[in-house]
Amino acid sequence: MPERHCITIIDMLNDFIGPKAPLRCPGGEAIVPNLQRLVKWAHEHENVRVVFVQEAHRKNDADFKVRPVHAIKGTWGSDFIPELRPDEEKGDYIVQKRRHSAFAYTDLDLYLREEGCDTVVVTGVWTNVCCRSTASDALYRAYKVIVISDCNASATEEMHQSGLRDMALFAEVITLDEYMKKYDYL
Repeated sequence: MPERHCITIIDMLNDFIGPKAPLRCPGGEAIVPNLQRLVKWAHEHENVRVVFVQEAHRKNDADFKVRPVHAIKGTWGSDFIPELRPDEEKGDYIVQKRRHSAFAYTDLDLYLREEGCDTVVVTGVWTNVCCRSTASDALYRAYKVIVISDCNASATEEMHQSGLRDMALFAEVITLDEYMKKYDYL
């Protein structure tokens, strides 16, 4: 079976991206062009899938005991930013989550197994929280993990670098250009 990658685009949502975002990830706007390039590239490669991960909380979610209320399911804040939306006609899949990891209590693992994916490529926001949690959980489930450094962002450069440093212990951390060149055979 050929190698098959799944690009996970984590939480590129209105509540995290843009000047009106209540939990704005300042670096988030900067990675949008790279993510757009990556999605276009993925759609051109037979053995690459794209999953848009969407935080979608209940109104009284336990997560709000430790963080401000955000990304309530069905609200503007939980919706994808206009510049980066799933394209179901091209096979993009949406995974809704209520915890940091895209694997926690979701069907992401089932989707990956059904699609024959052996590699999880982590992108999105926050590098040191949701992206790192997803990467760790991918490793725990025996997937190869790749983190695209310039397709991840956090509140500060220090937080971003800290998340990348942590993930480099168990994942391949490379730039977008390096990824597209190295894995163009997919």
